[in-house]
Amino acid sequence: MKLSLQLFPLWAVISSAIAYLNPSLFTGFKSIIVPLLMFIMLTMGLTLKPADFKRVVENKKAIGLGLVLQFTIMPVTAFLLSQLFALDTHMLIGMVLVGAVAGGTASNVLCYLAKGDVALSVTMTAVSTLIGVFMTPLLTNLLIGQNVDIPVLSMLSSLAKIVLLPLLVGVTLNYVFATVIEKIHSKLPIIAMLAIIFIISIIVALNQQKLQSLSLLIVAAVVVHNLIGLMLGYWAPKKLGFDEQICRTVAFEVGMQNSGLAVALAIKFFTPAAAIAGTLFSIWHNISGSLLAGYWQKKSAD
Repeated sequence: MKLSLQLFPLWAVISSAIAYLNPSLFTGFKSIIVPLLMFIMLTMGLTLKPADFKRVVENKKAIGLGLVLQFTIMPVTAFLLSQLFALDTHMLIGMVLVGAVAGGTASNVLCYLAKGDVALSVTMTAVSTLIGVFMTPLLTNLLIGQNVDIPVLSMLSSLAKIVLLPLLVGVTLNYVFATVIEKIHSKLPIIAMLAIIFIISIIVALNQQKLQSLSLLIVAAVVVHNLIGLMLGYWAPKKLGFDEQICRTVAFEVGMQNSGLAVALAIKFFTPAAAIAGTLFSIWHNISGSLLAGYWQKKSAD
């Protein structure tokens, strides 16, 4: 399983290439992007128990720092980079959506590979996901509401259905059927990975023509956005005296966004073109994250 997860970015690139060359294989699946995302949230819930949330109290400083960095660095940097690179409105929307969503589930996998605190990573992702239900539409409206009509209440309602509901169902199922769920725990990261890859493929297929004339500016903006998140996510807790294991964990939580959710929101409330930033981020952050995890895997976290 470990090897398969490490090859996550490779599978994402291969599937994206297939979708780009043969878009008709995937365009018909546009309607299942949201259900797939709900399924991913369900798998996250299945890995959590009510007792896990006690870690919010036990590690409130690390989690609090991660949340502050998550919902300040990423959305503000996304907006500033969009201005710096003079991105058009569609790309601006996509960048801000990526910056305003919570941490992605891929961070938990990479945290494991990088010898981080996996339990803390899962808890941070879950907490940021819950808070993101409210923060994502509010931050999006705050940053670009003057340029674009942001359906805040509709986004809030959709996030509750897409994120909150399946997450809570997963936690409940794990509590009620703990013995049964325990048997499939090791398979859940792989299942989530496959679902993410399929979402990426659908978005690439839907944007195949736009990708042909893709500006290098949006690619550069996405890469820089992710690298700033990873870098500040690591150095901020480091400067505040947190241990190496927590610093690595926070780095992935801040730098790895739930870009699949950003893509789903872009398509549901805006345009397929607004989903390009999320698609690029989905591919790139798994590549950068895997490289960083591979580097840290060889170094002690003590």
